[in-house]
Amino acid sequence: MRGVSGVQLGHRLAQLRESCGMKQAELARKVTWSQAVLSRIEAGERPISDDELATLLKAIGSDEAADLATVLDRDWQHLPRPALDHPEQHLLWRAEQMTVALEGAGRLPEVPAAFRTRLDEYVKEISRLAALLLRREHQVAFIGSIGIGKSTVICRAMNLEITGPQGHSMPVLETGAGGVTLCEVHLSRGPGHGIVVEPRTHDDIRSDVEDFVDHITQSRPSGADEDGTPAVPREIERAIRNMAGLTVKRIKGADGKTVRTDPAKQLMAEFPARRDLVVEVLTRMGLHRRDRRDEWHSPALTATPLEWMKSTFEQINNGRHPEFSLPARIDLILPDLLEIDDIDVRLVDTRGIDQPAGRADLEVLLEDPHTVSILCSGFNDAPSASIQHLLQRARDINNTQIDSNASVLVLARPGEALAVKDEAGSRAETAEEGYELKNEQVLNAFTPYRLGGISTFFFNALEDEPEGLRTFLRERVTQTRDEFQRQLDDVLDRTQFMLDNAEQEQVQAVQREAGRLLATWIKQHPTPARLSGHVHDALLNEIERAHAASVNAAVRRDGEWRSLSYTHQLGHGARRAAVTTLQAWVTGFTDLCQTLSDPDSMPEARELLSQAQQLMSTAYDELLRKVQLTGLTLYRDQLREDPQFWNDNAGEWGQGPGYLNRVLGRNREWFQQPQRRDLEDQLAAVLEHEWHTVLERVEAIFGQA
Repeated sequence: MRGVSGVQLGHRLAQLRESCGMKQAELARKVTWSQAVLSRIEAGERPISDDELATLLKAIGSDEAADLATVLDRDWQHLPRPALDHPEQHLLWRAEQMTVALEGAGRLPEVPAAFRTRLDEYVKEISRLAALLLRREHQVAFIGSIGIGKSTVICRAMNLEITGPQGHSMPVLETGAGGVTLCEVHLSRGPGHGIVVEPRTHDDIRSDVEDFVDHITQSRPSGADEDGTPAVPREIERAIRNMAGLTVKRIKGADGKTVRTDPAKQLMAEFPARRDLVVEVLTRMGLHRRDRRDEWHSPALTATPLEWMKSTFEQINNGRHPEFSLPARIDLILPDLLEIDDIDVRLVDTRGIDQPAGRADLEVLLEDPHTVSILCSGFNDAPSASIQHLLQRARDINNTQIDSNASVLVLARPGEALAVKDEAGSRAETAEEGYELKNEQVLNAFTPYRLGGISTFFFNALEDEPEGLRTFLRERVTQTRDEFQRQLDDVLDRTQFMLDNAEQEQVQAVQREAGRLLATWIKQHPTPARLSGHVHDALLNEIERAHAASVNAAVRRDGEWRSLSYTHQLGHGARRAAVTTLQAWVTGFTDLCQTLSDPDSMPEARELLSQAQQLMSTAYDELLRKVQLTGLTLYRDQLREDPQFWNDNAGEWGQGPGYLNRVLGRNREWFQQPQRRDLEDQLAAVLEHEWHTVLERVEAIFGQA
């Protein structure tokens, strides 16, 4: 038994016993041991000999138990040893064995350099795909417009509901018409019912309070900016007021009219200086006392676990819990969630999109291979403008992860499906028929993003049973696992073909010809064209479409706000420019490989051409990520080192209509300065260097004989 701890082995033995429905005492009797001894073995406190293990496995008697001895005897030299209960244990072992064979072949004398390079590239690809499969933690992220009903549907799907005063079901997560949840909410499985809070930093909270102070001191009574958007998100304002004891009071007068009293306005009269008012609000919030990070339900409480969770979540989310600070993220821990065998699944309720924008937190999820992105839209506007904007930006930077990991959830309200008409103008007779007709429209709308076959599901949280939605979510996660397996299986099959046919002269001759043709293509595409447009175009486009309040919040935080990040947009712009410059070439190379591997052309070279195509794709993706990171890093330093730029932009707030145009003008002028033009030249040099690296990697696998 190599490399397995007693705790790991004991845990696996307990799993095997429980999967057979066998109690610990029953197994102990079968092997004539005391239950105490077996308990210590399963806890990893007592070592177990090979003979004792064989006795236990035979007594358990399942196929999985018989297989464990084989699994334990494996010697993993290159890939990390999977957990004993890993569902893809045997496929990963096949990958380990292939890696051993590839490295052994590379050590043989007189191996041609190109062939050794091919072996090394296959080892890298196998390691990359095995790492994807090894990780069993997945996320299901619900993404959609503010107020669309994501929180409600999550609670409905996961049975996170309690019975309200009138007998109606109420979701555990606080819901409303938008502007309710302070931050991203994660739901994950754990030992009980608990809430874990990651607090915002003190600097972030101070910036929030400064925004709030500016909001209450504005001359406009509505507290709205030039485009009518509240200058402070209402969920942030609500929490600050509650934490500082500044909630608005409404009292009915003798005439029956409601009189509104704002303690924050009264406080402003006591502290007319902005800095003093900020300090006073922060003092009243008592952040030094709000140092709690988690809370758990106790059986001693009279409230049920879900009732307690709903109440506690609302207190924390609204700033009414005296021991918790403003949260940056809230985790709800539950003993039961989305059950998928041997997979740990977390649900993510993202902050609602209040404007079509490229938010960093959402675009990171869209690029994560272990995250299933559930794109939520209302029935009538599906797919919403905000979802289409995200998908367009994903295509702009060649984010191919959306092809396999993005799905659509259309949230219907009662009666909407029956209002759908077919081509003849006849209304749907059933909700199912309405869903089918609407689905055709939705899939057509995704055609421009090359997602015509995207998985869709329709759900009415008030009328539909949740099991169908749970099945849909399980299938989406399972599909990502299946894709990991398919890719690894494919690489292993191609690798085996290469090793089996390495000595065949006919195969070598055809591969040499294919390599010559691909090498000719490479020589014809040595240097990328100059970057088209500017890196900062993406940022300016997002500023132009953003709410003025979001731009002001970003400016006040040196360009980093949750709804608008300067560095994220500049990284996106750099990557988009690289895609614009190189995508046609990469597509052309792929087309050439597919043409040459046609059965009527060079079938013997199919494996080589497949490797070349995959290598180009992988190396190109690495190039794009490096260019994105370079663009972000180059501009971040100069943005940090120019406080006057931020002061000038901040000074435009409150100067009347046209705020966005004034900020756009200042930003455009800043990016057009010579030192910023030099940054674009540096980025172009990085792109050229990385493209040469890509071509060198691909060309190096040709010419073995």
